Amino acid sequence: MNDIIILGIESSCDDTSAAIIKNHTILSNIAASQKIHIEYGGVVPELASRAHQQNIIPVVQKSLSVANIQQKDISAIGFTRGPGLLGSLLVGTSFAKSLAMSLDVPLIEVNHLQAHILAHFIDDANPKSPEFPFLCLTVSGGHTMIVLVKDYFEMEIIGKTSDDAAGEAFDKIGKIFDLDYPAGPIVDKLAKLGDKTKFKFNKPHLENYDYSFSGIKTSVLYFIQKQEKENPDFVKENLNDLCASVQKAIVEILMDKLEKAAKDLNINEIAIAGGVSANSGLREAMKLNEDKLGWKTYIPKFEYTTDNAAMIAMVAKLKFERGEFTDIKAVATSRYEI
Repeated sequence: MNDIIILGIESSCDDTSAAIIKNHTILSNIAASQKIHIEYGGVVPELASRAHQQNIIPVVQKSLSVANIQQKDISAIGFTRGPGLLGSLLVGTSFAKSLAMSLDVPLIEVNHLQAHILAHFIDDANPKSPEFPFLCLTVSGGHTMIVLVKDYFEMEIIGKTSDDAAGEAFDKIGKIFDLDYPAGPIVDKLAKLGDKTKFKFNKPHLENYDYSFSGIKTSVLYFIQKQEKENPDFVKENLNDLCASVQKAIVEILMDKLEKAAKDLNINEIAIAGGVSANSGLREAMKLNEDKLGWKTYIPKFEYTTDNAAMIAMVAKLKFERGEFTDIKAVATSRYEI
């Protein structure tokens, strides 16, 4: 049987990424990050689109070079069709379609959120892949949801955020603390130096498995405004403890619903995915539940948690085996349900 070699392309937000997968093994996973958004405190869609146009050819060329693969070896091209920023998606979609036509190889569309979850099936993502059915807490800058995964492409969202995503909460609270964007990794780093029991913030009490993070953001804002009236240097003097306390609260919100879902559905195969799954507090909480609740936890390698093309290539490979190809008329979409 001939090897299946797929080029994956990811451009849903502000990272341009390309990867080569050979069967289940990732040979390259290259990404170009966009630093320009830091000065704006968030991703500027127009600037992101322009940067993707500049980065996509060099990134694809490097992915082929690192993998020691030539264009003629490619079996198919997988690309992120959505969800994401439409302008960014258009760049990746247009490039993938053009290259597929020039090489006369199949085109495979990929759902970005499915890809985060199915990244667990990359050869080196985990020592062992999750077994179906499993629950996957999918947490990123734009999405927070609990997904019941019954099979590779049989997924059901059983809980989601009604407002901000967990990643947005980290970034917006980080802005209150005057931290650079993206604030999530900075909060995580400073939290390790602080006392997580120093401050307490309100947590929502929603029914079912849904989330809300706007409340904790407002709680932190009002608390800081009150404290700074008495001491203008309050944040500076308590930054590590504030970060630790905020991180503790957000992780507890995430874990409370995940624990409830796992208990109600009697599932102990539990995975996390998405950029926020790199958070050390969340990873620690997952590991603690292995002993406390008897979970089998699956936490992917860091490089497969952020927006990356390896996960796109993995899903494309699974679809290739099923003969699920995409028409050349396919268009990018900012909304794309699992």
